[in-house]
Amino acid sequence: MVKVRPPIALDAGNMAQLLNEIITIGGTTAMTRPVTGKDLSEWMASNADQSAWHVALDDQENVVGFQWISPHPDLPPEACDIASFVQVGRTGLGIGSALFDATAQAAARLGYVWINATIRADNHGGLTYYQSRGFRDWHYDEGVSLASGQVVDKISKRYDV
Repeated sequence: MVKVRPPIALDAGNMAQLLNEIITIGGTTAMTRPVTGKDLSEWMASNADQSAWHVALDDQENVVGFQWISPHPDLPPEACDIASFVQVGRTGLGIGSALFDATAQAAARLGYVWINATIRADNHGGLTYYQSRGFRDWHYDEGVSLASGQVVDKISKRYDV
């Protein structure tokens, strides 16, 4: 059974470790540089009144996933952007579903009308995940350069809260 709650300061290091494993493997996130717990703590503090963060914990209270929504400069004020990360080897076990349930409720509480998810076009797992939550395509970007220099296409999907 997965437990979902807002993160506490002590979670940031575990969240960074989980995300860095995903970044190292590559192919599913536009992030190409490792992050630190301090980075994540700063991101959580940024726009705190307009953002919501959740962690998923396993039975031993280990962080097995996290998700956040926050405003994005390329989106209108009634929309927020979402990012989702599940521990390598733990996808398809309901972690993302549990996180999204909490996140969608938080988006409504914060007054957002819709949630944007921008996913690499080659991230089939991410595309499937958001599609299964009810997100639908609304924008396509071709030839986006990542910080590493890699060029990818990105698909933006919309979920109406």
